[in-house]
Amino acid sequence: MAKKIKLVFFDVEGTLFKKVYKDSQGNTAPSAWTLIAEHLGPEAHKEEEETKVKWTNKKYAGYVEWMDDTVRIHQKYGLKKDLFDQVVNSVDFQPGVKETFKELKKRGLKTAVICGGFKASATRAQKELKIDHAFAACEYFWDEKGKILHWNTMPCDYEGKTDFMKLIIKEHGLTPDECAFVGDGRNDVPLAKAVGLSISFNGPKELQEASTYSINQPEGKEDFREILKYI
Repeated sequence: MAKKIKLVFFDVEGTLFKKVYKDSQGNTAPSAWTLIAEHLGPEAHKEEEETKVKWTNKKYAGYVEWMDDTVRIHQKYGLKKDLFDQVVNSVDFQPGVKETFKELKKRGLKTAVICGGFKASATRAQKELKIDHAFAACEYFWDEKGKILHWNTMPCDYEGKTDFMKLIIKEHGLTPDECAFVGDGRNDVPLAKAVGLSISFNGPKELQEASTYSINQPEGKEDFREILKYI
């Protein structure tokens, strides 16, 4: 008999937040990393795309090295805090997210997010949704002129996500079978395999094959509340 779920982990970009970021002119991009690079100009965007190729070809020692390369591009092309905040705050929650978290709290479940993106995004979700734990891959510190002063990077994407998951599971004295995960990307496959129950929320084939359940909704008609029937 399956154990009762007591803790639910979530991805952030594309899962809790919609997959598309928008700027004030209506331009869109699939992630905050990409939209920032596009705002910084064609050369910055080109260099950022080159880092993705390097990652795909396994030219980086790990996720942190990849992020450090990308952060240096942001520094090189003059990223400012006001633009960064604009990008992070430009994306909306998926429809039904706020109602879903209220219901999870009502049921007495603990919640956690593990994000391969910016801490600012994870913090925004944690604050608005009252999430218990939040981990994110990159945090910026700004100087008095709004320029990048320093940064903190953590290996919480791809396989690295599972290390943070295991830490919280252990902290609560639970087993993986008592935990669930909801995600939307190929990089979420290791997490989906690491818990007793996993849900692919409009995810690709690879994630669907690794997950216990798959939700597939038409674009523009997403409703996050559907995950509740499986938890």
